[in-house]
Order: sequence, then C-alpha cells, then structure tokens
Amino acid sequence: MGFLEQIIERAKSDVKTIVLPESTDLRVLKAASMISEQGIADVVLVGDEAEIKKLAGDIDLSKVAIENPNTSSNFEKYAEAFCELRKSKGMTIEEARETMKNPLYYGVMMVKQGQADGMVAGAINSTANTLRPALQILKTAPGTKLVSAFFVMVVPNCEYGHNGVFVYGDCGLVENPDADQLSEIAIASAKSFKQLVQAEPQVAMLSYSTYGSAKSELTEKVIKATQLAKEKAPHLALDGELQADAALVEAIGKSKAPGSNVAGKANVLIFPDLNCGNIAYKLTERLAKAEAYGPITQGIAKPVNDLSRGCSAEDIVGVVAITAVQAQNA
Repeated sequence: MGFLEQIIERAKSDVKTIVLPESTDLRVLKAASMISEQGIADVVLVGDEAEIKKLAGDIDLSKVAIENPNTSSNFEKYAEAFCELRKSKGMTIEEARETMKNPLYYGVMMVKQGQADGMVAGAINSTANTLRPALQILKTAPGTKLVSAFFVMVVPNCEYGHNGVFVYGDCGLVENPDADQLSEIAIASAKSFKQLVQAEPQVAMLSYSTYGSAKSELTEKVIKATQLAKEKAPHLALDGELQADAALVEAIGKSKAPGSNVAGKANVLIFPDLNCGNIAYKLTERLAKAEAYGPITQGIAKPVNDLSRGCSAEDIVGVVAITAVQAQNA
C-alpha cells in the first residue's frame, strides 16, 4: 500500500471534519463529493447553497454540509470572537463582521470554535491569503515559534530514506531562515515525518559542506542550526552539516562523516533556504518521477493546508486526507 493509500485509510479510521471554503471552484466541489463518498472526512463547504448546487450540476453533494456565513446562526458569535482576538490591533465589531463574510476567515473561525478540525484552501487563493487567517485566528501551536512547510516525497524504486519516502523542509514557505528558524524547521519536520510516515525520523541538515569541508557564512548557519536543534531536541537523530550524498549514501556517509548517527540513512532533509528546498523537490519530482505531497504546513495550532492553484480534484482529496491525519494527531 502506497503512502497516500495509507493516509486515506488512517483518515477513515477516525473521521474528522474539514472545511473547504472555496466553493466557487468546480474542482473543490468534485473533491468534496469524492471525499464524502469515500468516507475520508466530513466536508463542510462555505457559501450559498443554491449557488453551490447550481455550479455542481450532476456532482453528488448529498453527503456534504454547506454553511452560508450570511445566514448562519454562528455568524455573530464568530464576528465577536474575531473582534476580541484582534482588538489590540484596533479591530472594531463592524470590521470583524465584514471580515467574517470572507469564506477563508469564516472557515478558519469554524476550526477555532471547534466546528471543524481543519481547513484546506488555495485552489483559487494565494498562499498568503490562505495562511493569513490561520495565523491571525489560530496562531502557532504551543511550544512552536514558527510556521513552516514541507513536502512528503515518495521516490519509486529508491533504496534511500524510509523505503523511498522522505520529508523535505522547508520547500514552500520560509524564504531565508536564520539558524534558530532553521533549527525549528528541522524539529517540526521530524515530528511531521513521524506523524505521517509512522517511522523514526533521521534528520540531515544539508549544506554544500560536510563536517567543515568548506567554511563560509552559508555553512556556519547550518552548523549553528544543527547545534541549536540538538540542544532543543536531544532525543532526535539529527546531524549536520552534511552534503546530500553523505546524508543518503551509507558508504559516503561513513567516509565523510565518520561517527555520525544520521549520515547514510537520512529520511528528513532540511534545506538551508527556500531556493535550495524548492529546487530540490521539483528536481526530485521530475527526474526521479517522485510523488510530491505538499506544501503541507506545520506549526499552526490546528491544521490549515494550502493547495497549488494548479491542483486537480484528486490533489485536493489527498491534501484533505493528510489534513485529517494531522488533526488526529493535533
């Protein structure tokens, strides 16, 4: 059973409620129907029921809940809660009511108020627009300093990682993390690997240098991040700085990083910046014909995930399943 099939089965074992606020997009409606039909999650669409069903046409939404902010009995409660959350920023109740008419904000407030367990959006909204409500309303998870993103990479016929499965972080959100932020990304990515892959993480802090083979401002950042991550999470199998071949290939790892507890067996790859991470995941996806699941966010108090605007209905189903499993572990 492949990675996504396992995730879907886990989602079905403890069904969570996931909000899909972009109900004006046909792909979202198709995905909602597929998700509810397969029992992956209970889906709530945000919008006007008549307009949604008109757009859906023959798509079966009989098992999908629809919530219209304009007629919901929860609207005023949500507006008041949002006003309270943002009053230090000068928010007024009138502004809060206007904001709650935005399906993204309304959907996140459903999660905040316990009416749903997570939200998935981004089919028609930018990453910034998708994540802004989550950061304003849900904020970061307890003990977490930073929201970041990762990809689960499933590489066919691969002897490396966990049977060809890796987490790559951060490949989608934090552009140029400093050493402290990079350490936070590493710790969060290890936790995400354990949650989703259900295996022990082996975390490699990647660089163009291994154990001081080169010295520059770039390598120093990774060395410092490694030290910080080890101090914060001494239980983790984590090491750096490591070149990619030393991280993955046992013989090279033993040669370049003797005594390392990670070299040659890494399954969580931490990239020094977004340039490196994004390039690496796209190269892996295309050249190795890998499946790439993400970007998946980590560090938000409750799961909110961003879609690619080029996504298919099937892609949305996969992200909803992952979000549901994250909610199981929240």
